Amino acid sequence: MRISGTALQSFVRALTGREAKPRHAGFVRFLDPDGQPIDEGLLLYFPAPGSFTGEDVVELQGHGGPVVMQMLLSRCLELGARLAQPGEFSRRAFLNGRMDLAQAEAVADLIEARSAAAARSALRSLSGEFSRKVDALQQELMDLRMLVEATLDFPEEEVELLEREGAAERIVAVRSMLEQILDGASQGAILRNGLNVVLVGEPNVGKSSLLNALAGEERAIVTEIAGTTRDALRETIEIEGIPVNVIDIAGLRETSDPVERIGVERAWHEISRAHVALRVVDARAGKTEGDVKIDRGLPSGVEVITVFNKIDLSGGAPVRREGEHGVELMVSAKTGAGMSLLRDELLRVVGWHGGDEDVVLARERHLVALRSALGHVREAGAPGLRLELAAEELRLAQLALGEITGEFTADDLLGIIFSRFCIGK
Repeated sequence: MRISGTALQSFVRALTGREAKPRHAGFVRFLDPDGQPIDEGLLLYFPAPGSFTGEDVVELQGHGGPVVMQMLLSRCLELGARLAQPGEFSRRAFLNGRMDLAQAEAVADLIEARSAAAARSALRSLSGEFSRKVDALQQELMDLRMLVEATLDFPEEEVELLEREGAAERIVAVRSMLEQILDGASQGAILRNGLNVVLVGEPNVGKSSLLNALAGEERAIVTEIAGTTRDALRETIEIEGIPVNVIDIAGLRETSDPVERIGVERAWHEISRAHVALRVVDARAGKTEGDVKIDRGLPSGVEVITVFNKIDLSGGAPVRREGEHGVELMVSAKTGAGMSLLRDELLRVVGWHGGDEDVVLARERHLVALRSALGHVREAGAPGLRLELAAEELRLAQLALGEITGEFTADDLLGIIFSRFCIGK
């Protein structure tokens, strides 16, 4: 258990009958109101401001059984503690200046990381790497604002002063840095959210075999009987550290089977929510009339990759080509031929270009703020822009960046952000 607050030494004395030694793990007995032991374990005390939240923090490590933990929790509530709200510890750390907002969000991202690459990226943000880059940009924008606004007071020297200080070149440099950070943040958003891929096609074209080939093991039942897959089967795999949620759905066809018909309806629902539709076609027959009907029904917002499967039976070779309706791949899920082409194509669709050194596990609000800042910096550097307008564009760019670290963030946004944390974080 973790307790955060003020003047917690009196709390510790009432709970254990002794003083807590700062930053030492002490063996204690946790006592009820009559002085009888509830449990025994370790107590750690971190006095303010040198704690996670910046307040006094006490951590209790007991034996962990549900009954004894409930008894200890009840005793803590009797002594004046209350249950923490979701994300309250991280929120207090932010409000007390122990971390900025981007670092606080990285706590949740680290816990929820779905791959090793995502965890490494979240840890870098937690250590302040992302925040330091944003702070450096804010400082440079502040310097540029001071320079531009100073020239407004001395209009007769404005051109000479701006040229001497290299204002135009510095704006270009800031724009370049913003573009680099935005690229890393966009990659991080991919790493954080993953990619939803649905396998679409007529029955018995090898969708389940393709799922098994992508997963590297037998996850879906494969038979020669059309209509074997009745409900959506989900499998999460990693491609270059990117989480990819592959969804195998029922084969799409007209059917009188009521159970299979429900599976087809659910299949179309899954297609509408996917990022990518892998249109699986039997390479021996090519696209049939049923395939044409499926293509017509695909939603416009879904990226489509046509996969001609079973080239081991058709005698074709693994190849990527640009077809009439987009990219076409020739593969064999059975032998693995062409599967590397499919993985590379999925990475291309999602915009991943490898390497996680500069990747930031960004949230949508980070991307919005970075794009906004970049737009304002571009406007500030536009040829012939009046100095008053350039100064305003630089100010707006700085405000946008301040939203990332929480320097300029509305209280209602903070409530939304921290409410999504789990309790105890």
